[in-house]
Amino acid sequence: MSSTWPTTAAEAIAVQEKMRGLVEVVDVGPVARYVAGLDVAYDGDRLAAAVVVLDRETLGEVERAVVRGETTFPYVPGLFAFREVPALLAALERLTITPDLLVCDGQGLAHPRRFGLACHLGVLTGIPAIGAAKTTFVGTHVELGRERGATAELIDGGEVVGAAVRTQDGVKPVYVSVGHRVSLPTAVEHVLHLAPRYRLPETTRAADHLCREGLRDER
Repeated sequence: MSSTWPTTAAEAIAVQEKMRGLVEVVDVGPVARYVAGLDVAYDGDRLAAAVVVLDRETLGEVERAVVRGETTFPYVPGLFAFREVPALLAALERLTITPDLLVCDGQGLAHPRRFGLACHLGVLTGIPAIGAAKTTFVGTHVELGRERGATAELIDGGEVVGAAVRTQDGVKPVYVSVGHRVSLPTAVEHVLHLAPRYRLPETTRAADHLCREGLRDER
């Protein structure tokens, strides 16, 4: 992959345009048992990419992997996946368990070219994937109810690209979008199930902790 990985914004956009047609927006495969959270932490050009696999029913940790390295692609809005995907793929390869679902701290279809990080990882791995982001990148939504489970469609250019989801009463919503091989209703269901106590899914919280820990350990 490294020999053909894009090095310029123009090359990266061309990859997104080519690959976005491969995204599947329907549920594929069995009900997820092992769900993986993925996240990357940065310290200048240094990075640590983490994957933490949880049992979906118990939310107990099953396996973890972390990869340290350096960024090889500049920060460009809309092209963030090109900074993170190589290290995240390396972390996934270290697992002995193949996750049934990837939960990315980022966007899926809720992206200007409908090909965010969750789409990219899903298409490259063939594993169902969803994006669960802290903020919107594109799209707007109507005000949603304050109770846990309230949702509102995220609309961009007249197209539904995701959903704002209230995971806890009165807290800011999480922005959920399809990555690959998952329907939007199923993606929303996963996020609510994975966030029983806090705003963010347990997968995201675990991966965030591990990648930050990975950066500290390298110092």
